[in-house]
Amino acid sequence: MIGPVAGAGTPALSSERAELRKAAEGFEAIMLRKLLASARASHFAEETPLTGGGMQQFQTMRDEHFADIAAQSGAFGFARSIEAQLAQHLPSKGDS
Repeated sequence: MIGPVAGAGTPALSSERAELRKAAEGFEAIMLRKLLASARASHFAEETPLTGGGMQQFQTMRDEHFADIAAQSGAFGFARSIEAQLAQHLPSKGDS
């Protein structure tokens, strides 16, 4: 899968921050799936053998895969924005 590459200059995330990032990426993927589904729902083509259930299932699977890749790579930036906003509510390392 495509995703951000951790380099030598990338600090390790705390377990809470890593969970927050994963949740934010999951939320972005859900948003993108809904966006793509809405865009596909507004089609004007007739039903043909090539636009039946099999094609719709393939398009759904392709959209889900695209949404996952886009969320993990940060292509749209929703996940990073969500993570940054919610990270403000995590306790800092000095707090216990």
